[in-house]
Amino acid sequence: MTYYAFMGALEQGFAYGFLVLGVYLTFRVLDFPDLTVDGSLPLGAAVSAVAITAGIDPYVSLLLAMIAGFIAGAVTGILNTRFGILHLLASILTMIALYSINLRVMGRPNMTLLGKSTVLDPLINSGIGVFNAAPFLFGLLSILGLLALLWLLRTAFGLTMQATGANPQMITSQGVNTSRVIILTVGLSNSFAALSGALLCQSQGAADVNMGVGTIVAGLASVIVGETLFGCRSIGRALLAALLGSVVYRLAIALALSFKLGQFSITPSDLNLLTALLVVAALTLPRLRRKVWRR
Repeated sequence: MTYYAFMGALEQGFAYGFLVLGVYLTFRVLDFPDLTVDGSLPLGAAVSAVAITAGIDPYVSLLLAMIAGFIAGAVTGILNTRFGILHLLASILTMIALYSINLRVMGRPNMTLLGKSTVLDPLINSGIGVFNAAPFLFGLLSILGLLALLWLLRTAFGLTMQATGANPQMITSQGVNTSRVIILTVGLSNSFAALSGALLCQSQGAADVNMGVGTIVAGLASVIVGETLFGCRSIGRALLAALLGSVVYRLAIALALSFKLGQFSITPSDLNLLTALLVVAALTLPRLRRKVWRR
């Protein structure tokens, strides 16, 4: 693996780190299988690209992307809680609708940011370098996001969120409106996914309606890999494991793409197969390790 491939993997790992934190929030904390992120990630990229093109500050465009992602997630929560639609189906319906909405937002299938300012420009102009600016900034932002999410989960609302995922009947008997908790939590998760899309858009210089395909699989793979490698005994450790899992997953992908054995080499079209194998290995290795330990 070259230095540029390594730095690119770090950049993508930290950029997707917000998505992974959002996936952890719904799948692990709330126990809510949410596929909306496949649509909210490109939604965040589309909103950020349109905002920057209109002359809005790049950092303000990140906030606008998070608001749009929150609304998308809230729609999924409302479909589930208010209309009684199964959570998985509700998220699929929202994801499908977001494809058309993203086309409406951009007015075209993709939009470039050539010649436009991004959040990376101040760092690049300060002399950090093109290949070092994105990993540094995205890593700093993802750590701040992790700390903010950790603080939230330790508040009264965060404890209510965890209780809703662990035992909804018990928390309902305490007078808590679980429907509101689900709507807010799924909205927060998708705002994180939209933030990832906005960062990727500004890093890659373009937004595309198809850039969210398969992100839920990559997010789950990152969560599972992180929990397998770093453990999840406490909520803080679990969040850190999810973020590090995102980086490890992207490094593994970059390493696999650089692998070559004679005439055989792994191409980007093999990434879905690699992801599936990686998830299977992460799920089965702990069980095999326990069997070996018992023997």
